[in-house]
Amino acid sequence: MALLVGCTYSGYPGEHYGCHNDVLGMRELLIARFGFKLKHVELLMDRPGSSVMPTGANIKSALNKMVDQAKKGNVLFFHFSGHGTLIKPPYAPKEEEVIVPCDNNIITSEDFRQLVNRVPKGATFTILSDSCNSGGLIDKETEQIGPCATPDDAISKLRPTRMIPFESILQYFTTLTGKTSTDIGTHLVEVFGDDASIMFRPHDPINKTLEADEGILLSGCQKNEYSCELTEKDVSKPCGAFTYAVQMVFKENPAGRNLSNREVVIKARNIMKLMPDDIENEQHPCLYCSDQNADAPFLGVINDA
Repeated sequence: MALLVGCTYSGYPGEHYGCHNDVLGMRELLIARFGFKLKHVELLMDRPGSSVMPTGANIKSALNKMVDQAKKGNVLFFHFSGHGTLIKPPYAPKEEEVIVPCDNNIITSEDFRQLVNRVPKGATFTILSDSCNSGGLIDKETEQIGPCATPDDAISKLRPTRMIPFESILQYFTTLTGKTSTDIGTHLVEVFGDDASIMFRPHDPINKTLEADEGILLSGCQKNEYSCELTEKDVSKPCGAFTYAVQMVFKENPAGRNLSNREVVIKARNIMKLMPDDIENEQHPCLYCSDQNADAPFLGVINDA
């Protein structure tokens, strides 16, 4: 079972052009290479006329449904192409990684931790996030391939990236609610109620169990980096650099050979070294999962009945 989400934020500042192409290409890869059935691959895209938009509530509802239906032997896959950013809740000791749905109802690393903790034994849940600041998007997941030193002056200000400043989101909600609080959670709960992230709803218990789990995160970059977009100057149509690299990994490797999660990230990094310098120098995909899953085949066991 798979959920593929692409947000372009059309008509808003920071509009992307390649996120829909990412999920359409990933759907093709899942079906042709990994044996997913079309009926078990759900797409959410913010296209005009879409019956179900990729709002925070709709994404979490689809993810919860996928996890609720999972059983031993199932492979669950979530792909997100869109904005990512870092937030700093007043009570938190560090900045937290989030993805930004089309309605700005952010989904946090603690939401993903909750989902991963519910995956049944013998199933796997792989997340591929082609978004900025995505390293560590599953809260407290084990780092297998992690950060590289990235000088601040190496970050390109010219190439389109998938980052939206936290201040922009805060300003949006400040205008919406009329409240002056700098606590983003106050605004989100005011606007979205129980559909806001569990991080901001203290009456809901947060299960942060850290025993071995079945969560696997392939992040487009490390926590302090941006995920870049390739344009028509680079490839035939706009797309995410990391998504493109992952698809190229499987195009360059025969279908009969299984690649581990570790190999996919390493090979994607190598492909990205051949991209324009501003991507090579500023974007380093990462892998977070258990030791066992690091060397397990990427989407290796499909029971898609």
